[in-house]
Amino acid sequence: MKEKRPKVGLGIIIKKEDKILLGKRKNSHGEGDWCPPGGHLEFFETLEECAKRETKEETGLEVSELKFLAVTNDFFEKENKHYITIFMIAEAEGELKVMEPEKCEKWEYFEIDNLPENLFKPFENLLKQDKIK
Repeated sequence: MKEKRPKVGLGIIIKKEDKILLGKRKNSHGEGDWCPPGGHLEFFETLEECAKRETKEETGLEVSELKFLAVTNDFFEKENKHYITIFMIAEAEGELKVMEPEKCEKWEYFEIDNLPENLFKPFENLLKQDKIK
């Protein structure tokens, strides 16, 4: 039997003025939830490389000014999944597009004080740390 271990996820907080970029998930755990761009950290990949790759793959945006923000410990009991999620914060430029329509319904910028309901658990856990200003 395969040993159960947490997986490593990475989320990228992209701010534009006082708003944060979130996408509506589909065809995965957390379907219908809103979350920032992100995904799995690959073997021998730096955090910065992962943040740039995932953002480009999902949104078409190029990120810069990457900085570490926080770590969350996320339990998805219903799905029997456990993630450690590393959050980075970055600047981004380019044309925002839904690059993976099979995984994301749409991207929108939201005011930090006016976020949608149904937030993805790692992002919800990040907000509890009050690190996004």
